[in-house]
This record gives sequence, structure tokens and C-alpha cells, in this order.
Amino acid sequence: MKIIEKNGLKISSVMFDFVNNEAIPETGLDPDQFWAKFSEVVHEMAPTNKYLIEKRETIQKKIDDWHKSNKGKEFDKTEYIKFLKSLDYLIEEKNEFKIETSNVDEEISSIAGPQLVVPVDNARYALNAANARWGSLYDALYGTDVIPGEKKKDYDVKRATEVVNYVRDFLDENFPLKQKSWKEISKIYLENNQLILSADEEKDQLKNDHQFIGYKGDKLKPNSILIKNNNLHIEIVFDPNSMVGKNDKASISDIIMESALSTIIDNEDSVAAVDAEDKVKCYRNWLGLMKGDLISKFEKNGKKITRKLNPDRKYTSKNGEKITLHGRALLLNRNVGHLMTNPSIILKDGSEIPEGIMDAFISNLCALHDFKNKNNSRTGSVYIVKPKMHGPEEVAFTNTLFEKVEETLGMKKYSIKVGIMDEERRTTVNLKECIRQVKNRIVFINTGFLDRTGDEMHTSFEAGPMIFKGDMKKSTWLNTYENWNVDIGLACGFSGKAQIGKGMWAMPDQMANMMDQKIGHPKSGANCAWVPSPTAATLHSIHYHKVNVFNEQNKIKSRNKARVEDILEIPKADRPNWSIEDINRELENNAQGILGYVVRWVDQGVGCSKVPDINNIGLMEDRATLRISSQHIANWLHHGICKKEQVMEIMKKMAKTVDEQNKNDPNYKKMTGNYENSIAFSAACDLVFKGRTQPSGYTEPLLHQKRLETKSSI
Repeated sequence: MKIIEKNGLKISSVMFDFVNNEAIPETGLDPDQFWAKFSEVVHEMAPTNKYLIEKRETIQKKIDDWHKSNKGKEFDKTEYIKFLKSLDYLIEEKNEFKIETSNVDEEISSIAGPQLVVPVDNARYALNAANARWGSLYDALYGTDVIPGEKKKDYDVKRATEVVNYVRDFLDENFPLKQKSWKEISKIYLENNQLILSADEEKDQLKNDHQFIGYKGDKLKPNSILIKNNNLHIEIVFDPNSMVGKNDKASISDIIMESALSTIIDNEDSVAAVDAEDKVKCYRNWLGLMKGDLISKFEKNGKKITRKLNPDRKYTSKNGEKITLHGRALLLNRNVGHLMTNPSIILKDGSEIPEGIMDAFISNLCALHDFKNKNNSRTGSVYIVKPKMHGPEEVAFTNTLFEKVEETLGMKKYSIKVGIMDEERRTTVNLKECIRQVKNRIVFINTGFLDRTGDEMHTSFEAGPMIFKGDMKKSTWLNTYENWNVDIGLACGFSGKAQIGKGMWAMPDQMANMMDQKIGHPKSGANCAWVPSPTAATLHSIHYHKVNVFNEQNKIKSRNKARVEDILEIPKADRPNWSIEDINRELENNAQGILGYVVRWVDQGVGCSKVPDINNIGLMEDRATLRISSQHIANWLHHGICKKEQVMEIMKKMAKTVDEQNKNDPNYKKMTGNYENSIAFSAACDLVFKGRTQPSGYTEPLLHQKRLETKSSI
């Protein structure tokens, strides 16, 4: 690949050409000046980036040594906390403060609802997620297990009736009428600018007339009406000629829910991007989203389809004024963390560029196009979610980086907003002080069970064998962590200004279970929670109609604050007395998940996909799931719960299972019978057997190495 030498940098021609010929044009920036300033900032900040990563390892070694020196003694939490403070691992909280972020779009500040996460390297999926701002509730219910019974492709009157009844009950609960039930209504129209719902010529109205917002078509025979609850819109569509509408008493043919208010376009855990070619593919899709011209052409069921961004939605208010609603989810960009470097650009000292610094510059460069067309943000902001930061010092580094990016790109200060992923232990216990470092640009904090558990296990690796993965969700530290995140966010003034988020529902085929369980997220005070698909977003939006998150936040403010002492309760098994059957079952579950994900990552470059688990239940897997599973086995190996030979035997056994699960994939490479030559199988084994020595237990270094090895062999 051709290399361009400029300002002390050696830049892949693929990256250089993308920046000069695609990203910079129409921004008003001079390419030569951009590269000069870019080089200056990169060379200034790369040494600090390296120092922060080295500091993580220094702290980790001291924690390991402390646990080793106290092995066999009764755990003394007071001494442990004192020790963590001596390392500056645990920082003393300073005075109270409130965040001061301004120019925040309402999808983040004042509307609570579902949030999608989608890999940036797949244009089709990214467009689908961006367009998931609105979704058909009828389709979401008809095609999932929320409605019991067989899901049929053809129209089934009985199932359709059950869907309609489900939705009418939902409307009765959240948009009640003064006298009637929505099930009785046979005609809906406007009279004297008021919404009339008629049942056998008997007129009725909404109990709360303010819930009626507008309509499309003619007042006496509207094509649709627009209603609103908890800041979320619903469009009720009428079509007496459609299959659904002609069987409906009121000719209602569909219910369109405002669903995914925001979508994280992900460069990190759900992407396999290891070189310039991969990174440019990611950046190009993001640029297309920011310009509004991204297109994906593909074939589905024999039909050629072109997908592009949906337009805004137009309505007429009840007073005759024009209403325009955003047709797409507000897009956030998740950059990579501080750890990884990338060969796309080589610095003066011969080292690779820190990938997080490169992401910060180029993702924001692409976002300059949105500042002109306001296709995404209407407030002149760009939203960067920053993962895997360890403590306030690393958050401060990100703040400085963003300031320098703003200066380089000619952006107004604090145009770059930041989301903190609260998924590393040193960030959790110092969350307030982390937020303080970015109090003028913070818009998002969230919790993530998988990465957070992975770091929990790695940090306390020497403390003892960890409890079973399934028991982690019932552990003291985890439940306290979930409450702590909300408590800190509210104390810092997030309500009405910034998002407090919760983690992913990983089972896209189990929507009935999601509907039962995920209502807990808005009840916990979370403005948003992650879902794996547009369908899940539409269904999860129901929860935000049932629960007013801002009211819940006001209640939560008065509760007793979660205690950091409980977060530091290490989830180890003091005297494990587990049967060999239980141990093997846990090992098999972990091994199967590792192999099922790694084989696609390494061999096909797929960073996120629905992977069948050991029971053939499809799970949305990314590197976070990989981190927890590999660290769990590595921990048990280290403490003698299992032996290397035992684990290797299970890895080979599960490789057969994974091969069988992927037998219909024409691009799949079998691992069975080819263990010595399978790069994917060796990668999975390395993640386990070298897991103890991986930085913070991350999987990226080994995965990138093996993916590059695979690409070089093709």
C-alpha cells in the first residue's frame, strides 16, 4: 500500500485520499493546514496517551501485589479502601457541582426513549438504525413472541386481532378517553380543531386534549392523527383499503411509534477495524450519515433495494400550523478508547497512531458537514461517546483532546459533546470526579454489565476465584453500581440536560421477556437503554409511555445514595465447593460464546452479530461479551478451579458445536480437525490462556493481531 509522508507522518494513501478528497471538501478547511495541525497535536498528545496506558498497568500490578500479600487473611475492606486511596485509584470527592453543558438536542436533554447501537462499518445496518426513529407497532408485535402463538408470514386474522387488541389496551392505558374504550371507536376526525372519537355516532374525546398534536389529510377524514405522551409521538394511520384497515372498525391500518430517539454509530466493540482499509470504510459511512447522502444497495428476497436516510415527517397542527418532526434518530459516534493504536498512520518515532486520537479528529471532521445542513444535530453539536476510560485523569485527557480538535477544525468550543461509558471500575468509583472533568461537554453516562464485569474480574484477579457469571447480576457490587450511576448523574444535574443510560438487551428473538424485564430501566431513572434492533426499539418505546422517567428521577433524588463501599465488594467465591458438572457447564457456556464470536471476527471481520449460544438462543455478541467470558475462564484457571487440559478439551468440544451452528454459512471456515491451522481457534485459545496478562483484560490486542494475520494470508 502506498505511503504518503507529510508533516513527519507516514500516512496510508487510502486514509490520506479519504481525508483530502472526501472529508475535507466543502468544510472550508485547507488540507495542508489540517495535516500540519493534526501532526502537531498527535505528536504532542501521543506520549500522554502512552503514559496513561502504562499507568493502568502500574496500578494493576500494585493491586495484584496487595491481594497476594493478603492471601489467606480475612478480607479487610477498610484497609483495602485505604490502600486504593494511597494509589490514587480512589479519589476524594470534591465539592458539589452541576454540569454546564449547553446546546444539547432534545433527544438527549428532554425526551426519554430507546437507544440503538449499530456497527459503523455496515452501511445497510447503520441506515436501518438511523431510520429507526419511527417504527410500526403492528409489525413489531405481529412478528415477535410478544403476541403468543405461531408467527406467520402471511396475514392471519386471529393473530392480527390479538395485535390490535394489545394496541387498543395500550392506548386505553396511555391515551385514555373520557367515556369509551379505544376498542369501541368506529370513526376518528376533527371538529372545531378538536379530536373527536366516535362510537356508534356517540362522540368522545381524549381525557387529556393536550395529547392530540396534529394530523395529515382532511380534518373530517384524516389520513392519520398525531398524538403525544411523555414527549413521545405516535401516529395512528387510517387506510380502509389495506388488509389491516378494512378489517378494523375505525379503519386504523397501522400505529407508528416514535422509537429509537438516538442511535450510537459504533467504531468500537461491534466493529472489526484493524487497518487503514477498515477504518476508511467506517469513516466513509459516518461521513455519509453526516452529509445525509449515505446509500446502501442490496438484494433481499430476490428484490433489489436501495436504502437511504428517511426524510423528516410533516403534519398539520390542530390549529392549522405546519409541524415538522425529525425523521431519523439523533446519531452519536462511539470512538475507540485510549488503548489501541492503528497502522493507518505512523508517527515520527515509528510508532502507530493512538486510534482514539485519530477517531477524534476524523469523526469530528466528518461532522463538520452536519453543521451546515443540520441533518443530524439542530443545535450545532457532535456527540462522541468515549468508552473504556479509567478514572478522572483519562477523562481530562479526552477533554483536552477534544479542545484541540475544536481548535484545529475551527469549531466553537464545547461543540464536541462527550458521553462517558461507565464500564471500568476506576471510572465507577470516581464517577463524580470524571464528570467534573467534562462538565461543559458531558451529555451521557451509562452502565454496561459486560465490560464492567470484565474489568471487575481483571482488577481483582488475584483476590480469588470469581463467582459464576449468572450470579454476578445478583451480586452486591453490581446492583450498587447500577444505582450509583443514576445517583451520581442526578446529583450532578443530568435530569433535563443529559442522558443516564442502561445496558443492552442481548436476545433479539426474546421480545416477550424484554417487555417483562426492560421496563425496569426507565423505572430505575434511566433516560435511555440499549436495544439490539429497530423492532426492539419500537417495542421498548412502550415502556417510556408507561413510565415518566423524569418523574422517577425526581423520586430517586430523595433516596439514600448508593455506597462506594458496596461497589468495592469483590465478587469472589471464598470457599468454592462446586461440582465438576457445574464447573464444566460454566466452562462450556463461556467457551462456546468465545468461539462463536471470535470465529466470525477473525475469519470474516464481523464485529457484531447474532451468535447462537450453547442452547441455540441467538445473542447479540460483541467484544464486551468476549471480555467477560475470557476473563472468567482465565481467572478459574489461575486459581485452580479448572486445568488447562480440561479447558482445551472443552474448547475443542465447543468448536464442533460452533462449526455445526455455522454449517449453512458459505463463508465459514471450520475449526474442527484443523485446530493447528485455524487462526480463529488459536485466537480464542489465546484470549483464555493469555487472558491473565492482557491489558485490563481487553480482547482487542489479540483480536487485532489475529485478524491482521488472517487478512495477510488471504
